[in-house]
Amino acid sequence: MIAMIEQEIVHKKGWMNEEEMAEMMAIAGSAPGGVAVNSSAFIGYRLAGILGAVTAVFAITLPTFMIVFLLSLLSTIFKDNEKVTAALQGIHASIVALIIVAACKMWKSSILDAATLMIAAIAVLLLLFTSIHSLYLILGGPLAGIAVVLCKRKLGMAVRTEKPPYEEKRELQYPEYYI
Repeated sequence: MIAMIEQEIVHKKGWMNEEEMAEMMAIAGSAPGGVAVNSSAFIGYRLAGILGAVTAVFAITLPTFMIVFLLSLLSTIFKDNEKVTAALQGIHASIVALIIVAACKMWKSSILDAATLMIAAIAVLLLLFTSIHSLYLILGGPLAGIAVVLCKRKLGMAVRTEKPPYEEKRELQYPEYYI
């Protein structure tokens, strides 16, 4: 998606040069949300202000929304079909695999200390043994992390907010597949 956006914006339309595109991608990648949506909003804002940003975000998310909407309609129609049920079970397995791959990638770049592991363990236990909604855990995790950092700073303890630099090792590159 990003390569397509760059091809269209830089090479075909000429709305940005390559340096501006690289800066925009850095900003879009560091902001919360999808990079494609963020970059579309940035480009739309640059070309037509707030209305351009809103239009760009709407345009890039509409196809995905329509596909999911149509699939949900079809799933209600075919929910009792054995072949459809079997296909959906296979899709569930692949989604679990994709989530595991994403978790492993995030794990590599995570800052791991006793407090972080404790927050994660508490979240898993709450998720498994209580009826608390996962959204509260997703929202509470960062808040708990911020609270730990503030407490450590107040107590004069060392706080790591970045991983120490390390030598880059040549790793095998595997293609990433997304549904």
